[in-house]
Amino acid sequence: MTMEEQLNFLSARAVDLINRDDLKKKLEKAAVEGRGLRIKYGADPSAPDIHLGHVVGLNKLREFQDAGHTVVFIIGDFTGMIGDPSGKSATRPALSREQVAKNAESYKEQVFKILDPEKTEVRFNSEWLGEMKFEDVIRLTAHVTVAQLLARDDFSKRYADNRPISLVEFLYPLVQAYDSVMVKADLELGGTDQLFNLLLGRELQKVMGQEPQCVMTLPLIEGLDGVNKMSKSLNNYVGVNETARDMYGKLMSVPDDLMWKYFEYIAEVPSAKVAEWQADVEEGKVHPREMKDILGKRIVSRFHDEVAAEDASAEFIRVFRNKDLPDEIPEVMVPAEEIGLLNLMVQAGLAASNGEARRLVKQGAVKINDEKVSDERAQIMPEDGMIIRSGKRGFAKIVIG
Repeated sequence: MTMEEQLNFLSARAVDLINRDDLKKKLEKAAVEGRGLRIKYGADPSAPDIHLGHVVGLNKLREFQDAGHTVVFIIGDFTGMIGDPSGKSATRPALSREQVAKNAESYKEQVFKILDPEKTEVRFNSEWLGEMKFEDVIRLTAHVTVAQLLARDDFSKRYADNRPISLVEFLYPLVQAYDSVMVKADLELGGTDQLFNLLLGRELQKVMGQEPQCVMTLPLIEGLDGVNKMSKSLNNYVGVNETARDMYGKLMSVPDDLMWKYFEYIAEVPSAKVAEWQADVEEGKVHPREMKDILGKRIVSRFHDEVAAEDASAEFIRVFRNKDLPDEIPEVMVPAEEIGLLNLMVQAGLAASNGEARRLVKQGAVKINDEKVSDERAQIMPEDGMIIRSGKRGFAKIVIG
């Protein structure tokens, strides 16, 4: 690619790029020196399950790798071991060194489904933060003013509302910025919600005598509810380690108007093609369900294979369109004695708690042997082979034992 083509390729689908001229100069300099750029990306070790929301950033990182650059994947083990408020009402619990190590291995196993391990440098920020003395921390804080930190949107709103902001929260953006200094990042990539922290890294590099990194942000992807950012805590996510059938089934529930974003940012279909398909649907030439089938198979093929994708599609049609039972239904052994419906659902793994089970019953999502159960206080006498169904994808077969 020419330099201009590479710039267009690398900046495609980005929301913010600060700035294009600086990135062009970095690319030209790196080409003369026969090296790639160092592209920084930070990961939180407290949540090692990667979902399709994370894939947006990982796709872009892979594009940088394909263009000959190195991804510096930083796992925030030091910050993970002291807990992180992150603007939330409760501080995240601190992790043990063992938990961080376990989560880090899980991270690597998942991200290398997308990233090239040969072009990825995995670093832990405890390498440098764990060696700092208190006087080093004081010197570091001297480079940032309170006014600068209060410019961050969530901080300014909380300050205006007289809601507390801890000093630890003030230190986190600074720590992330210092990571950029230590790995000599040429560019840092993150979601649009990370723009302030990424820009702070640019400023800190400048005052510490380094060439400031470029900053690139990508959009945050809404989850299956079509409203909130994809998140495991909101249960609106699709995990990259899920089975092919679960992954496909979840993708078929994506709201029609959201699937185009999934096509472009997750499945990496060119924008022009996405626009063409969207026009076909809007004009009634193609049914939205057909497009979701294409989306589901594309994404499942990526994380499994084409055979698994076709099988998941066929199974979905057989079970949900034709109202048949799945080929494989998890079995749960219970004694032959009366049990409350909610407790039975929890024991069968169809709900995490009685509260969740109660909500599913109220939503009309629970059936026993294809008969809807609407009484949350119902007492059930289990029978061998009884099928309990919860929602679109939850099935359990009772075995008396």
